[in-house]
Amino acid sequence: MATENLFSLNGKVIIVTGGAGVLGTAFTDAIAEAGGTVIVSDLNEKQCTERANEIVAHGGSAMGLAANVLDEKELIAAREKILNRFGHIDGLVNAAGGNVPEAVVEHDQDIFSMNIEGMKKALVLNLWGTIIPSQVFGSAIAQTGKGSIVNISSVSSKNALTKVLGYSMGKAAIDIYTKWFAVETANRHGSAIRVNAITPGFFLTKQNKTLLTNEDGTYKDRANAILQHTPFKKFGVPNDLKGALIYLLSDASSFVTGIELVVDGGFTKFSGV
Repeated sequence: MATENLFSLNGKVIIVTGGAGVLGTAFTDAIAEAGGTVIVSDLNEKQCTERANEIVAHGGSAMGLAANVLDEKELIAAREKILNRFGHIDGLVNAAGGNVPEAVVEHDQDIFSMNIEGMKKALVLNLWGTIIPSQVFGSAIAQTGKGSIVNISSVSSKNALTKVLGYSMGKAAIDIYTKWFAVETANRHGSAIRVNAITPGFFLTKQNKTLLTNEDGTYKDRANAILQHTPFKKFGVPNDLKGALIYLLSDASSFVTGIELVVDGGFTKFSGV
């Protein structure tokens, strides 16, 4: 007798914001590999289309759909296009976000002269770039009776990391939003929609490349300090997040909501001693 594959995403339509980014590419691949239909959403329409075409070329099901996560009207238009084509939405991965250069506080900078507007920009991008898509797509997801929202947090929300205050505040806000939204959706919709987060450790991406590497590709002192504090003594690679994502999107986690699944090589558990 065949056993049901709880990790299968067959028949599910799942949106990934920031789907053309480094981590977003791994997320969209993982969903397609698990049998789901991926809606690749990002700012650049050409990149969305190219990413979707790559998935289709490898035998997956995908559609590219450009939208700004901070523009509610664009997201509503995207939602309607998805519903008109597929009839349902089963999941959302809020992968859009990242560090903002203006929100970086350098070691030689006056701590009382921070770029406040830069801090606000980072907070808005990461927090509201998660809340607004959840508002727009969440109601449709709840209608499926078994939907899932996965937010992307960061280890920078757990411990004080130098320089990246704006980014850290945005991710810390996502943590409490994940818990709050999980409880409130459960109170109103039961188990019809689950809300969880993945907390990645350190991965080399476009956003943090200048913070961690020199122009010749060698590691800066900051990168070496991170590796020293990571028990695995290496940076993560995007594929390391695939298993966590599929678990939270699939029926394998049907009784799981409000959690932060940490994928960090032990970084947050090591005292450094």
